[in-house]
Amino acid sequence: MKILIISFKKIILSLIIFVIALIILLCSLYVIKDTMAQIEEKKLPIYCVDTDEKKIAISFDAAWGQTYTKQILDILDKYNVKTTFFLVGFWVDKYPDLVKEIHNRGHEIGNHSTTHPKMSLLSKNQIIKELEITSKNIEKITNEKPKVFRPPFGDYNNTLIETARELGYYTIQWDVDSLDWKEIGVEHVVDRVIKNTKNGSIVLFHNNAKYVTEYLPLILEKLQSQGYKIVPVSELIYKKDYIIDSSGKQKRVD
Repeated sequence: MKILIISFKKIILSLIIFVIALIILLCSLYVIKDTMAQIEEKKLPIYCVDTDEKKIAISFDAAWGQTYTKQILDILDKYNVKTTFFLVGFWVDKYPDLVKEIHNRGHEIGNHSTTHPKMSLLSKNQIIKELEITSKNIEKITNEKPKVFRPPFGDYNNTLIETARELGYYTIQWDVDSLDWKEIGVEHVVDRVIKNTKNGSIVLFHNNAKYVTEYLPLILEKLQSQGYKIVPVSELIYKKDYIIDSSGKQKRVD
């Protein structure tokens, strides 16, 4: 009888251990599944475009100052290049004549928020406000609503990407960062851009970078001599039937 009781206790203990192990296993599988789902659902902006054409876009972010803007426009005219200027709302308010001139010279104007915040920290309503205020002010000057949007600091999350899409925007990053804001020198910027640019690249510059009027002509000459066609961002990206892979490259879906 004593042996039966001991055996019964062992069986009960084994069952309890089995149930606990099963619960731990199921919980682990749930956590893994949830984690994988979050990874799969992460929304990405467009960093570059998958294309066989030797076509790229260069872009200028404008937030702090306007010193070199007219010179930039003259240089772009000289090389017959059209590009995209991403403008912050307070820059639009301060320099409406420049906004108009950028537009009149045939360049695309993109939205770069109203106050240049880290937008991943904002609520959906705050994001809408950041985008809508600047959009309306740009539209008052140019009679055109921006189609592309670049998050300040390159900072984003799913809420931002989804909200921007709902408002009709393509959210744009870059795959070639000139690092011109570091003001290291002309040669550094030229080498960095030329070395990293490839078909479908989106290059990031700033309108008020210290050496912009020196490095810009050199870069345009080198890129054009290599056969690249330089276009505004909205002319580079696909507007429909596309996916964005895990690296942020936009690919056409046939």
